[in-house]
Amino acid sequence: MPKVLRILNRLIIGGPLLNAAYLTKYLSPEFETLLVVGEKESHEKDASFITEELGIKPLYLPQMGRSINPMRDYSAFRRMKDIIRDFKPDIVHTHAAKPGAIGRMAAHQLKVPVIVHTYHGHVFHSYFNSNKTKLILSAERYLAKRSDAIIAISNAQQKELTEDFNIAPPDKFRIIPLGLDLDKFSQDYSAKRKKFRDEFNLGDDEIAIAIIGRLVPVKNHNLFLEALKHVLNNTTRKVKAFIVGDGETRQALEAKAKELGILFTGEKETNHPHPLIFTSWRSDVDVINAGVDIIALTSFNEGTPVSLIEAQAANNPIVSTSVGGISDVVLEGKSGLLSPLSDSQQFCNNLLELVNNDELRNSLSTQGNAFVKEQFSYQRLMKDMSSLYHELLANKK
Repeated sequence: MPKVLRILNRLIIGGPLLNAAYLTKYLSPEFETLLVVGEKESHEKDASFITEELGIKPLYLPQMGRSINPMRDYSAFRRMKDIIRDFKPDIVHTHAAKPGAIGRMAAHQLKVPVIVHTYHGHVFHSYFNSNKTKLILSAERYLAKRSDAIIAISNAQQKELTEDFNIAPPDKFRIIPLGLDLDKFSQDYSAKRKKFRDEFNLGDDEIAIAIIGRLVPVKNHNLFLEALKHVLNNTTRKVKAFIVGDGETRQALEAKAKELGILFTGEKETNHPHPLIFTSWRSDVDVINAGVDIIALTSFNEGTPVSLIEAQAANNPIVSTSVGGISDVVLEGKSGLLSPLSDSQQFCNNLLELVNNDELRNSLSTQGNAFVKEQFSYQRLMKDMSSLYHELLANKK
């Protein structure tokens, strides 16, 4: 049985964790996998319940934090080499930037037969200043030469990584989209919808909008607030918006809402009379998706956004910026309305159109379900990854 050492940055909600967790769980017994995870930051919500539910016991490497810290990073690198020596993997597969650097360097030094890296997103724009970005790009190109295969999770991402950032030639890449457990988004839908709408006292005629994800600068929640203000100023419909998640920009977003004159409540309040609610972190994303009517995303930069896949599995229409791999996830004009990042007014207009136009909202809500269940099931992910692993191992013989 081939052995895989899978390395993930941290246990927080999102595509990287779900991808790594499902691969660890469902590639067994064909592959024996050890999952190594780093340390989350203080403002991030722990999502270890996902690995617990799957019966996975990760090996924690606390020195492998998200931020660059030379002393801790070197300590993590030395510990990673110890883990590789003990586990003796046939494949080291890294997920995200920091594990990709530490894990690939350690695997290369110890001559692990196969080294694979997955880009779930990237940090080549909208994260750092130009000098730091140049250093990161140089490091990624160096690491790519020491990788047997690099996985992009969408066609758009692969094009960006090869053509825009010159990380590696196209033949080094494989496109393997995310795979998720989407069945829960259609199970007990009516009961879940009632539960959510009763919790927030939503009337049948009230349009509920949600944006789900970390509250960090790259997610561009300011645009969501500006669009919400545009909607409130230009509709006669009853509207309730939910910012689901938490993070470092929470206080700034509350200040922005006040600046725009949008009244809001927080997760600690039981009465929610205002048009905006900050819910903080919630693990019942299937209940949220059943309860709302529109899912939004406003990011500057995305790989393959899980929130939009899950939304379509729950028959929710999408309004989003068109960045990264979003165009590979959303059927534009069929399951959602997309707008260029440079055109914030179009995003505002799209959200208003979905609020006001019941017929359009209902039409968009029905077309994404079959698409995402075919393209983004975890069963498909297992098949694709197994094939790649066996191909790479066979090439080493």
